[in-house]
Amino acid sequence: MKPAKFDYVAPTTVEAAVEALVASHGEGKLLAGGQSLLPLLNFRMARPSVLIDLNRIEGLSYIKDRGDSIAIGALTRHRHLEHSPMTASKLPVLSAAMRHVAHLAIRNRGTIGGSLSHADPAAELPMLTVFYDATISIRGPSGLRTVAAEEFFVDALTSCLEPDEIVVEIEFPVLDHDGWAFEEVARRFGDFALASIALSVRRTGARLEDARIAVMGVANTPLRLKQAERELVALPLDEQAPELFSEIIASEVSPNDDVHASGEYRTHLLKELSRRALRTALIPTEQAA
Repeated sequence: MKPAKFDYVAPTTVEAAVEALVASHGEGKLLAGGQSLLPLLNFRMARPSVLIDLNRIEGLSYIKDRGDSIAIGALTRHRHLEHSPMTASKLPVLSAAMRHVAHLAIRNRGTIGGSLSHADPAAELPMLTVFYDATISIRGPSGLRTVAAEEFFVDALTSCLEPDEIVVEIEFPVLDHDGWAFEEVARRFGDFALASIALSVRRTGARLEDARIAVMGVANTPLRLKQAERELVALPLDEQAPELFSEIIASEVSPNDDVHASGEYRTHLLKELSRRALRTALIPTEQAA
């Protein structure tokens, strides 16, 4: 298949890109990495009147250390996140998850802003923004606004972005934790996840002081499991902890059946991934890496 006819513009500033979106009256599409958009164009599932190429805009590809947070520009490629020493040291769960994002060719082109805007509930980056409680900066005709990640994702393939808005930056708080894990199962390596869990903990002796948990593949949006976090912190860290943790996770999710897997199977996967994640998170961080 070939795309339907469209106009093409390549603005050099964010402001010009917003103006092009406004002028399209909701019929324009943004091109960043194109890894989600181009297949939709080829199958004519998307028929924009104008394609607005963001790749000539300077200053939207970066990874910056802001002390207690890491700021990432919306045009930063997945591959840069995967190999960034700063990401590995400050956002280890994100760094570990990047190797699960699709295939190498896609990671070379795909961008974090594009992935978030596409809002696929089985994609890693939306889940990681929810996990880290990231803040997403959005530019529109009224200026700049920020949205918490949990509020950004509204439904499957649906975000809170207005038709004339662009994601420009994502800011990830750095967690003061000493153990972490990321576990995922897909039908084939590089496919979208059937189930995934991200876990980070801070441990003192035989107990946990803090925990952070997010899952995906089990709902129409990525989920942070705050009740499970509280229950995990209350668990004694003995031999029964991984099994008890898996039951806690299973009690908080209700995945639906779909063409890829039944809800029962996804719950089974998530329980096993939860056990693995806790065992990994409780070993020294350098071993978990």
